[in-house]
Amino acid sequence: MSVLALAVVGLEAHASAQQPDPELASALRQTVNDAASFPDRFAAEVWLVDMSSRLSRYVKDHEERLQFLKLVHLEATKANLSPELVLAVIHVESLFDRFAISSVGAQGAMQVMPFWKKEIGRPDDNLMDMATNLRYGCTILRHYIERSKGNLTEALARYNGSYGRIKYPVKVFDRWEKYWFVNGQ
Repeated sequence: MSVLALAVVGLEAHASAQQPDPELASALRQTVNDAASFPDRFAAEVWLVDMSSRLSRYVKDHEERLQFLKLVHLEATKANLSPELVLAVIHVESLFDRFAISSVGAQGAMQVMPFWKKEIGRPDDNLMDMATNLRYGCTILRHYIERSKGNLTEALARYNGSYGRIKYPVKVFDRWEKYWFVNGQ
């Protein structure tokens, strides 16, 4: 099942997929205009060089890759997420294709459902814009982690719309460990 098909609406497996989660809408509304940056330039450079080499097989253009990684780090940090976890989610969701569209209409690298734009009062947002897509996706993932009381397996299943199943979380954990894990994380 594609990302956010059911989970993005914040519903249990038995609930209606038509009703968005008001708490999640509020979280998206509050974070959509926030800004942040790397706290330490040296750490940022080390992380960017490391992650850029790992990402080079998927994003060939050096400048595009660095811009993408800066945005991932920025939005993950704002949402209090591991940037490497976000990279693993994107790896599974879209294989780093910022223009990906799922069979159910989820869009962009993090596969965000477009109804969220209207739900939070920003119908003109472009989910193919990497910063916007990452902002929405990271906020949604953080919401599900909080809702799942820190249970990352459950939160990832909710994000993917596969609550109660572990196939998707296992794929994310696999990508995280094989491709994105940083020692001391």
